[in-house]
Amino acid sequence: MSQKEKSLDTLCVHAGWDSDPCTGAVNPPVYFTSTYRQEAPGNHKGFEYSRTGNPTRKALEEAVAALEGGQFGYAFASGMAAIDAVLRVLDKPLRVVSIADLYGGTFRLFEKVYRPLGYEFWYAENNDELISLIDEHKPDMVWIESPTNPLLTVVDIEAVVEAARKTSSETLVVVDNTFATPYLQRPIPVGADIVVHSATKYLAGHSDVVLGAVVTNREDLGEKIGFIQNAAGGVPGPMDSFLTLRGIRTLHLRMERHCQNAKAIADFLSHHPAVERVYFPGLPSHEGHTIAAKQMKDFGGMVTFRLKKDTLDAAQTFFSRLEIFQLTESLGGVESLANHPAIMTHASFPKEERIKRGITDGLIRLSVGIEDTQDLIADISQALEPLA
Repeated sequence: MSQKEKSLDTLCVHAGWDSDPCTGAVNPPVYFTSTYRQEAPGNHKGFEYSRTGNPTRKALEEAVAALEGGQFGYAFASGMAAIDAVLRVLDKPLRVVSIADLYGGTFRLFEKVYRPLGYEFWYAENNDELISLIDEHKPDMVWIESPTNPLLTVVDIEAVVEAARKTSSETLVVVDNTFATPYLQRPIPVGADIVVHSATKYLAGHSDVVLGAVVTNREDLGEKIGFIQNAAGGVPGPMDSFLTLRGIRTLHLRMERHCQNAKAIADFLSHHPAVERVYFPGLPSHEGHTIAAKQMKDFGGMVTFRLKKDTLDAAQTFFSRLEIFQLTESLGGVESLANHPAIMTHASFPKEERIKRGITDGLIRLSVGIEDTQDLIADISQALEPLA
């Protein structure tokens, strides 16, 4: 049975590694080596130097590529290193149309690193504006997250691909699939050129790794990304590669529980008197619900909400009372995490820009873990009590 014929659940468990041909080990060894013996100059077993290639990293790269329905996978030392590599793929300053609601680190890279180099960026608030900007500016690249960080906007990936192809066959469509993971949606089979991940999050899934990944189905792009990976050297070590691959083995099971818990919490919050608005694609009231239901298997483990008392004091009251949820920068771990985007993950946006985009002091982002559902609801309930 080929990789393409296997279900995603099976791929999670088996992709990237069968068994060691020498020992029969069912898990890949962690190859702690920087260099490899050659029989003669240039005559080796596929590995020369671990910046260029490492067997543990190779197993991870093959697994992520298989999960995303792509042929070429590359691992990087962080999600930002992966994004940086993608922005250099065309060897020229790019014209980029992007969804406006995106991770603060991505926005910082766009505006503080690449705009000064001659790159141009335009930002769309919604699907219609995104299509309009693609038509107007005829960009080299379209950059989307879906669902987005932190407001969980759902972008119609097929519609974006169609608009990009109408503009130019050369326009690249890049999807940051960190929030959804390949378990919930696979952008490459519907036409995206490149998928990026902060594998730190759901792919690794245990808050113990920092790692990024890039997947493509195009040989030309794969060769270029591989060249950048080797030339710039922003690669993960073998232990981080092993831990991420181990996390992937339970991705399907973890995502089922993340989604189940997130649905219950979103429903609870949507009826709470202290809450002004809940952002969760699984709610029928969410403006992207229909698109999410079409292109996603389920609605994810992220829930964002705005307090009626839209102030920093109210948010800090909520955070200070949490017992199970932990206040952190990251997301996607087995444990439940809470985040204040305005001060933490999206502080790189100018204040006026944050407010314009809805990232206010009373906005709270939850990464819902895999704990008992009722325990999580009880924790949020008691944390909201003084604000009701």
